[in-house]
Amino acid sequence: MKLPHRPLTLALAGTLLAAPLAVSSVAQAAEPAQVRLSVPAWPGVTVKTALAATLLETLGYEPRQQELGATITYEALNQGELDAFLAAWLPAQQGMYDTSFEGDDVKLVDLGNNVDGARLGFAVPTYLYEAGLTSAEDLDKPEFADKLDRTIYSIEVGTGMSDTLNEAVDNDTYGLGDWTLSETSTPGMLSAVDSALDREEWIVFAGWTPHWMNIEYDVKYLDDTQDMWGPEGGRSDVRTLVTQAFAEANPNATRLLDQVEFTADDQSAMIRGFSYEEREPREVAVEWMRANPGKVKAFLDGVTTREGEPAWPVVQQALEIPDA
Repeated sequence: MKLPHRPLTLALAGTLLAAPLAVSSVAQAAEPAQVRLSVPAWPGVTVKTALAATLLETLGYEPRQQELGATITYEALNQGELDAFLAAWLPAQQGMYDTSFEGDDVKLVDLGNNVDGARLGFAVPTYLYEAGLTSAEDLDKPEFADKLDRTIYSIEVGTGMSDTLNEAVDNDTYGLGDWTLSETSTPGMLSAVDSALDREEWIVFAGWTPHWMNIEYDVKYLDDTQDMWGPEGGRSDVRTLVTQAFAEANPNATRLLDQVEFTADDQSAMIRGFSYEEREPREVAVEWMRANPGKVKAFLDGVTTREGEPAWPVVQQALEIPDA
């Protein structure tokens, strides 16, 4: 179930919640075709955005995907240089997000959470979990810290996860004040994890779901008793953001983006196809849609083509999706 959205303007809310007939009449008024989407170089958002772009294109829109980092994305959204972003991961991006929604001149609309079950946290191989390392409170115990070489493996410097870990070291959270952060890149970190698992060595790393690591690797997440990774032990939202201007000019496309949502398991499976199996994101997205017709039909509830025709029959035929 989606979390409560940011309040919409009354006019926009009325349009988005209108009956399909009313949405159809809006679509017939020829919404602007271009939809500019930010796609940070993260596997999950790459496939998810490819899926949304495929649907938009099938409905007569012209999606444009730009590979941008999170910081630049927020700036571009606020300056009207982008239209939509499907990867506002909270609380990892909380500072950038909060800044965008401060003041009287807010230019963005939060359409809500698009991944149910996302989380961040310390992850360890299951054999370490079974050896007694089950909570972040255990990390600095000598019997565990020494075997872990007081080192945490992480991803790129400057990411929300990196910021969280550096703050934990600075504040001595969980006794990590004298620990070392090995911050390389996502592939670099996962390579270290893969190597450790092959040798059944000790390792702790910054993990998250959705991601293919949760399918390919036998790992467990440590209890986060101090909510270092965020409220509820690292539970995360992955929000869809659009600009206010786009939402008001494109109620039909906005409705579609609002209704595109996945479980963490759905997303992990798609990430596996793209990042681990190295297949094209659109191919992976279409394969998932063909395997999940009921979910795709729900994405398109009340949505039309730009010409005002019901969306589901058009998408079903064009992408060869079986009956829901």
